[in-house]
Amino acid sequence: MDESGTTIDRAGVIGMWVTADGFIRQELRADGRYDEARGARQCAYTGSYTVTGSHLDYLDDLGFTATGDICGGVLYHEHLVLYREDQQS
Repeated sequence: MDESGTTIDRAGVIGMWVTADGFIRQELRADGRYDEARGARQCAYTGSYTVTGSHLDYLDDLGFTATGDICGGVLYHEHLVLYREDQQS
């Protein structure tokens, strides 16, 4: 659930999320996979993700895990703050 108590399903997170400077771009796909680019490095990180409420759990193809939470339309992914590409601030 986000701050309004609304549950977010996978469809609510699908799309491109980017940092304010555009350096990190994370595509969350409908098939439960993600692809993260960093600067000119495409596919820097790839793996799968699941959504529970407004919480995301990531499992990288190399085996490490990460988490994220969506609050107010913003994705807080570990130490990163990402915005939907079409709503970038």
